[in-house]
Amino acid sequence: MADFTDARYLGLRHASLDLPGWPQLTLGRPAVLAEPPGALDAAAALACLSGAAAATLLPSTLHLFWDLLRQLAKSARSALLLDAGAYPILQWAADGAVAAGARVQRFAHHDAAALAERARQAVRSGLRPVIVCDGFCTGCNRAAPLADYARIASASGGLLVFDDTQALGVLGRAPDSSCPYGHGGGGSLRWHGLGGDHIAMGASLAKAFGAPLAVLAGGCELVGRFVQDSGTRMHCSPPPVAVVQAARAALARNASKGELWRVRLLRLVQRLRTALVHAGLDAVGALPFPAQSFLPRSAPAAATLWQLAQRLRDAGVQALLTRGCRGPAPRLSFLVTARHCAADIDPIAALVARG
Repeated sequence: MADFTDARYLGLRHASLDLPGWPQLTLGRPAVLAEPPGALDAAAALACLSGAAAATLLPSTLHLFWDLLRQLAKSARSALLLDAGAYPILQWAADGAVAAGARVQRFAHHDAAALAERARQAVRSGLRPVIVCDGFCTGCNRAAPLADYARIASASGGLLVFDDTQALGVLGRAPDSSCPYGHGGGGSLRWHGLGGDHIAMGASLAKAFGAPLAVLAGGCELVGRFVQDSGTRMHCSPPPVAVVQAARAALARNASKGELWRVRLLRLVQRLRTALVHAGLDAVGALPFPAQSFLPRSAPAAATLWQLAQRLRDAGVQALLTRGCRGPAPRLSFLVTARHCAADIDPIAALVARG
């Protein structure tokens, strides 16, 4: 069976026998009292990889953004300017920040002009703009215009906070037409060539790196203040020792083999896109990102896609019916990993073309 529902893009699985041992799964105390073994080294490596000055680890992006946005709301009179297409994790965290005194205003998905107007309104009201978005949107297969967002944040004395869960481990520095992913897997900061204390990045390592924990990366002052004041680090368990070991192993393997995996991944995604477009579907977006969605060229889309999904399931192919970021219209989606091969992909086109 070919499974295209697994988002571990680089194919990392972290079997127990592949990791160093650990004398205890958890320390029994919060991170504010003691970091899990290896956590500081992993955080430093992630800061270096992503191009940030400092970083710290957390159990999940929900812990991270819930905590960070509440801190920002309490530390200054803030207006959270939230991309309307943001993933639910950021939506929930923004809702939590409202209880801490933040004001939340949404702006149109990936619309830098609308954001700039929101930021000007916030400044006129005596509020600090905190721009909140995803670095990459799988709903429309597009990177957010982070360079524009960062300029708006800098010009308004604000802060750009983004979730880079999708891009970390896949995108990297110096992308071009022959290598649209770029190099290194450092994520959106590297891909856009961005940096500075007015930007903070949070991401889960559960996608490309296959380790279920999160990293907050940014300027030394922001990360240091977060570590000192974090309610999560005080009241929640830190990432388990085994998960930290998995993150360290993933970073080491990324350094040695990541480029080969990303080249393989790119070729597989390009093969899928070409095959399904020739079979009569339209690909969503232009980037050959590992999460790919397709639409039929004729209506009714919902019935057509349901039939396609059923036909794939009957043939042993697991795909997804998903919704985009701009409405409820369904799409047929495939998550490609470096563990796939041409033999997984080529039969899909024949199954789709049968319709």
